[in-house]
Amino acid sequence: MYSVFIVEDDDKIAKILRDHLRRYGYFVDKSRHLHAIKEEFAEIKPDLVLLDINLPYYDGYYWCRQIRTLSNVPVIFISARTDDMDQVMAIENGGDDYITKPFHLDVVLAKIKSVLRRTYGEYAQESGMEGQTRALANLFIFPDKNELEYQAQRIELSKKEFTLFQKLSDSHDCIVNRDDLLEALWDEIDFVDDNTLSVNINRLRKRLQELNIHGAIQTIRGQGYRLNVNWGEEVRR
Repeated sequence: MYSVFIVEDDDKIAKILRDHLRRYGYFVDKSRHLHAIKEEFAEIKPDLVLLDINLPYYDGYYWCRQIRTLSNVPVIFISARTDDMDQVMAIENGGDDYITKPFHLDVVLAKIKSVLRRTYGEYAQESGMEGQTRALANLFIFPDKNELEYQAQRIELSKKEFTLFQKLSDSHDCIVNRDDLLEALWDEIDFVDDNTLSVNINRLRKRLQELNIHGAIQTIRGQGYRLNVNWGEEVRR
């Protein structure tokens, strides 16, 4: 069954929506941190977003644009605003549909089913981004572009740099031994100088510093390396 991410600052409305959708078999998550909706979205990876417009910190239009930097997942706006221009803005900012409050729960359910059919059904077009972007301690990882984004800053890594980072991030906070890293980077590790890995690790460290991430890659003497995800905190290398 599909998963739905509800972004709504009215807890009563959010609970009504959540309970109704769960009754029909949907997996439902509600935003807990309305200042970090993009991060929550990347962690949850929902199939659809129900998004209010009037939110604290930033409005729904802003968050829809942020979601669109990560994914083409369908977004349905739910708002008390009934003006035609608000509906136009919702579409122009990346929304797929618009529901006005007060709403009938059957209408919400019907619109969700319709958008899901269009997006994931037999005739849906593949977006190429779905299921790829992920978040790690507020760092966004884009495997299809070899890119990392942190605090609104983005860099593109070389293929080997990205492979190395991905290997470390897949087992973050755990030690990844040198042989596993060498094998991920080169097919014939017997012919690779061990110092070559150290050089590539140092290059990756320098690239992370461009994002103001320091001390993230720890050297574990005699074993390998560990990625510490407490970005910005100096750790012993």
